[in-house]
This record gives sequence, C-alpha cells and structure tokens, in this order.
Amino acid sequence: MKLDHPKLIRLLQKAYSAEQAAAFAYIGHAKASNLVEEKIAIKQIELDEWEHRREVLSIMSQYGIPVSSFYEFQFYIIGKVISASCFVIGWFMPHFFAGKLESGNVCEYFVIMHYFHELGIKEHDQVLYDMGIKEKEHEVYFLEQVKDSRLLPIFEKLFGWGDNKSLNDVDYTNIETVKESIKYCKIK
Repeated sequence: MKLDHPKLIRLLQKAYSAEQAAAFAYIGHAKASNLVEEKIAIKQIELDEWEHRREVLSIMSQYGIPVSSFYEFQFYIIGKVISASCFVIGWFMPHFFAGKLESGNVCEYFVIMHYFHELGIKEHDQVLYDMGIKEKEHEVYFLEQVKDSRLLPIFEKLFGWGDNKSLNDVDYTNIETVKESIKYCKIK
C-alpha cells in the first residue's frame, strides 16, 4: 500500500535518519562522561535510538517509503559533529541539549500517529506511542541530570527548554493510555 500523505512520508524519513544522528551523538556523549552510571544510562538511550530507527524503517518498508539519501547524509554529519563536540563542551551542555532534543522528539512520534489517523490507519499506534513515551523518558532523564545546575535558568531562557518549559505536552507523571494519547502534540 502506498501512502498519499507527503508530510507523513517526509516525517518518517526524517525520523529514521535523525535516530541515527541521536545514536551517534550518544556514543560520544557516553564516551566523554567520567561517571560509570552515567555511561551506562546514556548507552541504554543510544540503544533505544537504534531500536527506534529499526521500528521506523519497518513502518517505512511496509508502505514502500524509501530512505532519504539527503536526510541520511545531513543527520550523519550532525550526529558525528555532536558526538565529537561532547569531548570539548563540558558536562552541562551535552546533557541540556540532549534533553531539549529528546523533548522535541516526543511529538515527532505522536504527530506521525496523527498523520496515520488522517489516513484511517491505527495499526502503528502502539509502537509510535511506545517510541514517543520512551523519548519522554529520555527527556526526563536529562532534565534530572541538569536540574540543579546554576546554568539551567540561563539556558532555559535562551533556548526555551528546561525545568519550566518543554517542547511537548506529555505529562510524565500522568501518562495517558495509547487510546487517550491522541490528545498529545495536536497538529496545528
């Protein structure tokens, strides 16, 4: 079955490639960390990103959606640059920007779900929900790491994410069911 929904196709292609960039970034992030517990947590997040990439590819394959060479190249470079930068920008910034990135990724999967619903397709709801909630879990982890930093209020004001601002409307303390999650990340 071919999908007649250019925004959905583009978002799936972008999500697939961006998951690789995130995984590459976390490889550098974990290697740059001096704390064993932190290395383990970030390695698990990296593994989650690779799993998300496999899941997105599975969905794309079901509909004959090709991988975008442009996005693959673009996000490969982004991931490698971020990975290398983790060794020179200190401890706070990799955690802060990883949290901000994950915060934005949450809605990516719920918007994909909304787009599928526009086509009357609900068979991917569970996997998209699981990936969106996993991204929220990552956001919460990174926020927890930086919440006591004196830099957080400054970065939150400059970059629009932090203790009082999120890029999604998922309340991690009161997560909705798959069926109720349609209220998350409404398309404007």
